[in-house]
Amino acid sequence: MERVRCGWAGTDPLYCAYHDSEWGVPERDSRMLWETLMLEGFQAGLSWITILRKRETFRAAFAGFDPDKVAAFGAVDVERLMGDPGIIRARAKIEATIGGARIFCAMRDRGEDFSAMVWRFVDGTPIQNDGLTFPAKTVLSEAISKDLKKRGFKFVGPTIVYAWMQAVGMVNDHAISCFRRDQVMAA
Repeated sequence: MERVRCGWAGTDPLYCAYHDSEWGVPERDSRMLWETLMLEGFQAGLSWITILRKRETFRAAFAGFDPDKVAAFGAVDVERLMGDPGIIRARAKIEATIGGARIFCAMRDRGEDFSAMVWRFVDGTPIQNDGLTFPAKTVLSEAISKDLKKRGFKFVGPTIVYAWMQAVGMVNDHAISCFRRDQVMAA
């Protein structure tokens, strides 16, 4: 019997594997949450499969998304990244990622955990949506976006933030017919 997935996963093997093993699974690791948020920012105006296909190259280009290393990037690194055909070469997004690393590190150095900060918006428990309607943004994603922007993060509008919330399992938006819905709900 063939598994029924969310419609967006299509038939691309990479997309299906991502859907089946990662998307919507609650992520609590601060560094991974930050990495995913940065990649969602790169996705703005593009499809997620484009980013997914380049994710390993992004990781290599951005020092494994080690916030301390990325925070130390300077003008030479920006130019290096602008010349890397394996990533999305958008100066504003590259600079936003470096800036995001600096903000992440500053938060950590003040004793503020990124994971705790973002998960507090859902009281630490994933929202279980109905599996029938799929908004592009919500009042909650608008609030999180506002908080992130206030801290200085870029490319964190409410639509990007909602896609990120779905990806990291802050909200379970697997379709009602999807085999992963109940599995993720139980996670």
